[in-house]
Amino acid sequence: MKFYVSVAFLETREIVEIAKAADDLGYEGLGIPDHVVNLETLATPYPYTKNGERRWQPFTDWPDPWVLVGSLAQATEQIKFVTTVYIPGMRDPYSAAKSIGTAAYLADGRVELGIGVGWCEEEFTLMGQQFAKRGKRTDEMIQLMRALWQPGWTEFDGEFYKTPRLEMMPTPPHIPIYSGGLSDIALRRAARLDGWIGDLISLDQAILRVDKLRELRAENGLSMDGYEILTPLTDAFTIPHYERAAAAGITGIVTMPWMFYSGPDASLADKIDGMRRFRKDLALDA
Repeated sequence: MKFYVSVAFLETREIVEIAKAADDLGYEGLGIPDHVVNLETLATPYPYTKNGERRWQPFTDWPDPWVLVGSLAQATEQIKFVTTVYIPGMRDPYSAAKSIGTAAYLADGRVELGIGVGWCEEEFTLMGQQFAKRGKRTDEMIQLMRALWQPGWTEFDGEFYKTPRLEMMPTPPHIPIYSGGLSDIALRRAARLDGWIGDLISLDQAILRVDKLRELRAENGLSMDGYEILTPLTDAFTIPHYERAAAAGITGIVTMPWMFYSGPDASLADKIDGMRRFRKDLALDA
């Protein structure tokens, strides 16, 4: 089982120290979320809480994922960086491909692109991007970005994006793409890609999604070999829990280790100590 440290809602400079500690302690990587802005008033309900309220407070840091990865890659040697999740549909595909590709190049292949179609209509509107058909547009953006990341000239003729013959440098190493979301349509998208990223769900709920992904992959003539399934879990915190998750096909856990020891008000020192204790308690360094 691989463990990723989530840096959601942390102060940006603190993330640099968390990344260095994660690298030293042998964690697989960091999970990095994405929002461009946090609007004071929304008509769109947040889809991942029962009451539709956002999980974060106003003035929480949301650093740009690719500026952050480019910086963290220079301060670390081994950990990977996965977005949990990045919303390409809020951007144009060329700027997105350029930022992601540059970060992946600087990280020397340690970038894993977790994508979602997005939920906040007001943020799309502010960014000048159409909220309707965002799923289909995201699917096309993935195809186009993958083409732009290949060496040589690129041409693309899609429903939403018409691309004349051009090239984009630097050419990044391979960037695996995972799709987030809990709905059936989100799982269908993920089954066509390199992996799936879950949200805060129980182990039983995650296993049901894994079974569905296995079924969808088989329908597409694809195996689960090399397929990544990363998710936070609300009720897993012991070795037997994680053994059950691994047996079900979950390959990575996204977590905040300090939450088990010091809670949400942990200092930076407490966070790093919690990361160290978590590995010891799970015998990850045995």
